[in-house]
Amino acid sequence: MSHKIAKLAFWLIPILCLSLCSVVLMAQTAAPEKKAEKSTQTVTGCLQKGDEAGEFSITGEDGKTWGLRSTSVKLVDHLGHKVTVTGSTTHETKAEEKKEGQVENAGSKTEYADLTVTTLKMVSDSCSK
Repeated sequence: MSHKIAKLAFWLIPILCLSLCSVVLMAQTAAPEKKAEKSTQTVTGCLQKGDEAGEFSITGEDGKTWGLRSTSVKLVDHLGHKVTVTGSTTHETKAEEKKEGQVENAGSKTEYADLTVTTLKMVSDSCSK
């Protein structure tokens, strides 16, 4: 009887170890990358055309430049206007920033974050003070 138990243990222990090792490795590789942070932000400044199609930019009174996009607000109708926009912000992950930096790689102002605009209020029909 002890010979059968020893024979069973001889095969069962390595199979059990290999199974557990694969589970541990899968758990390590399946760890999600850090998600981009989201919050609500309001920015006032001059609405300008962005670097990419469908993208706009605004430099706030604090000097930060924001990339703007919206599906609910027609930003193109307010180009060159001083506006106040509100929306959800997305700070890009380090990998996205690096990729975008390689694509742009121009002397333009660095974007602080992207803002998905949900509301827009026109302050003035021109950007002059």
